[in-house]
Amino acid sequence: MNALYAEGMTLPQIALLALAVGLAIGVGLSLLVAWAYRARARVADESSLVVPDGVTAVLGSMDDAACVVDSSGLVLAASRAASRFGIEVGAPLENPELRQLVRGGRAEGGSASESLRLTRGGLSLDPRLVSARASVISPRMTLLIIRDVTEQERLDQMRRDFVANTSHELKTPVGAVTLLAEAIESAADDPAQVRHFASRISAEASRLGQLTGRIMSLSRLQAEDALSDVRPVAIDEVLATAFEAHVVQADSAGVEIARGGDRGAWVRGDSQILIEAFGNLIANAVAYSPKGSRVGIGVKVVDDVVEIAVSDQGIGIAESDRERIFERFYRADEARSRRTGGTGLGLAIVKHATQRHGGEVRLWSRPGRGSTFTIRLPRIDAPPRIDTDKKNKKRERKAAKAAARVRNGEHE
Repeated sequence: MNALYAEGMTLPQIALLALAVGLAIGVGLSLLVAWAYRARARVADESSLVVPDGVTAVLGSMDDAACVVDSSGLVLAASRAASRFGIEVGAPLENPELRQLVRGGRAEGGSASESLRLTRGGLSLDPRLVSARASVISPRMTLLIIRDVTEQERLDQMRRDFVANTSHELKTPVGAVTLLAEAIESAADDPAQVRHFASRISAEASRLGQLTGRIMSLSRLQAEDALSDVRPVAIDEVLATAFEAHVVQADSAGVEIARGGDRGAWVRGDSQILIEAFGNLIANAVAYSPKGSRVGIGVKVVDDVVEIAVSDQGIGIAESDRERIFERFYRADEARSRRTGGTGLGLAIVKHATQRHGGEVRLWSRPGRGSTFTIRLPRIDAPPRIDTDKKNKKRERKAAKAAARVRNGEHE
């Protein structure tokens, strides 16, 4: 104090200086305390294994498999879908590939991702393709997200196969037409050979037209707005039209088509698509049936479902082929299908048409005994003041007359 007086400072000046020094010391102590609290909180966070509430809420709303694991691989929290891959809260992360991914994410200090093949629930026969990503959310916790992309991969593969198969199937009749055209040119002086090659070209052109038409039908069925003309549809009328379209084929093959079961059933849908679907089943049944056999078309109404079964007494379908019989371009009997002009798209159209109408298609078959394809569709009540019995009977009489003309040799 005396020294300050000696320097000529007055008492008020000394008081202000003391106040400034005290304020500086107080601010410094406050900052030191705040830093200490922050450091303590940071250390607590780094050592804590409590999953933040926000992360838990996100996990609870996720459709993908996801979990939070600690540095030792223990699962601290998980979404409901995580159990499909055997991930349970309180248990260690068992899968070695996922553990390695978590370690990789922690080593990089941010995140790591990888595509893996995992099994669900420990079933080695059910591998799934997943896109997994590990992201560090704290020094001791890592968020692991597992997205199942198996179906996306399957759809991509189906698109690639469809393009490849379509190109292959189109190349065959186009190549045949080219060769036959060259043969006609070389046999220009032989009318008989020209007529023969011309008939072959016509057959290949018909096959090409059938193939492209079915590809377009299948593409329309797979579009979002496939059913453009939805209205009440009489099953009797649909079957009568489909039967009429294939009666010549049946009589030429020596196969009888018989219609039985319930009458007056109605569904809601697109009549043209249903006619094509049932027509494909009838055409297949006739093509794979021996001469002198019978193809049966039966209708049964069970509660709110209409069951339409098309049965044959043909060669049947092997059990190994039943899983794939509805795939595009798949043929259980390649040689016979080629001989009968099959495209391998008929049953794929049947499947997609049925699904578009909210139904399902079932298959029963025994090799050497025949096959039965059953389409199940939701039934609706018949619309008022609509009676199609006369129309259907007229169609059936017309089909019977056409069959009689074929038997008498009157059809060209």
